Amino acid sequence: MAASPSTARAINDRLALRLFQDEGPLTATQLKTLTGLSRPTVADLVERLRDSGLVHVVGESGAERRGPNAKLYGIVADRAHLAALDVRTRSVSVVVSDLLGATLAEATVPIGDGTAPEPAVDQAVALLERTAREAGASRLHTVAVGAPGLIDPATRELRDTAKLPVWHRRLVSVLQRRLPAAVLVENEVNLAAVAELREGAAPAAAQDTFVLLWLGQGIGAAVVLDGRLRRGASGGAGEIGFLPVPGTTGLPSAHGCDGGFDELACAAAVDALAVSYGLDPATALESGDGRFLDALAARLAIGAASVAAVLDPGCVVLGGETGHRGGPALAARVEARLATLSPLRTEVRATTLGDAGILRGALLTARDAAQDALFP
Repeated sequence: MAASPSTARAINDRLALRLFQDEGPLTATQLKTLTGLSRPTVADLVERLRDSGLVHVVGESGAERRGPNAKLYGIVADRAHLAALDVRTRSVSVVVSDLLGATLAEATVPIGDGTAPEPAVDQAVALLERTAREAGASRLHTVAVGAPGLIDPATRELRDTAKLPVWHRRLVSVLQRRLPAAVLVENEVNLAAVAELREGAAPAAAQDTFVLLWLGQGIGAAVVLDGRLRRGASGGAGEIGFLPVPGTTGLPSAHGCDGGFDELACAAAVDALAVSYGLDPATALESGDGRFLDALAARLAIGAASVAAVLDPGCVVLGGETGHRGGPALAARVEARLATLSPLRTEVRATTLGDAGILRGALLTARDAAQDALFP
């Protein structure tokens, strides 16, 4: 069945907006070439998008003759302002951007361990409000929050987790109540995977199926299959810190991951391993010490082998502080060790984004949601 005229117009408009987003400013002639639409159809859609306030003239193309066909059209970047939050156990970072994702302002505030929930929430909200003012954003359209812990797949809310500060869960509800904006929350490792998929190590590998192994204060993973983030039935896909592995003091339990893969690969375990080789934990990953890197790679390959055996992703990206600081040298060692543990060929890459991937993934998520709401 052929699409109705109104449906066809909506499809064409969205196609044009995606091209403006991906390619930048375009002339009507360039838009005609990229879409395959007729010149009158392109002229009509450009007029509709201008009337709706989504597209405006941003200049002229020197490659064409002067006149209507030389005008460059682009998305109105300040049509909406977005914010991304990276909520850690001891800090909150914020970035505010325009509709195209260009950073306008960013800031971080520490949250002390002994801070009560209400003051902690107040500090985080005040940081967001102050950063938005600095960015010139009088009103935020969409806010995306990245936080550790499980996100309920049905309600999209942060679930109670014993090890997380109480203020984490309260922050999201306060933001939803106080802001005239759509507030989204996602597991921080999942957001980092979104950034890796679209801007980081995964695109460099030309793969849309991979697992991001997050190696930081805690251990986690994010699963991307066929370009889609997979969260699991309860939102717990990737809770690899609970994986029972050899070389630990016991077994993990429903109440904690002590005895699981976390015991081998968390930041504290990596620091202790560095000390055992006579290295300063602050510089061990960059030291080039082969003995230490080999020992660490052997540990990480245990978790990577389990991932490969179950998912066969073809690519594992080492993220978090350990993955970023260890870089290609550590990734190459993990790949070599993994090849001895599994018959499934798995490429191992180091993150290209580091900790910044969480904020970047949150910003991409906010941008997608805002554009879905604003674009016809």
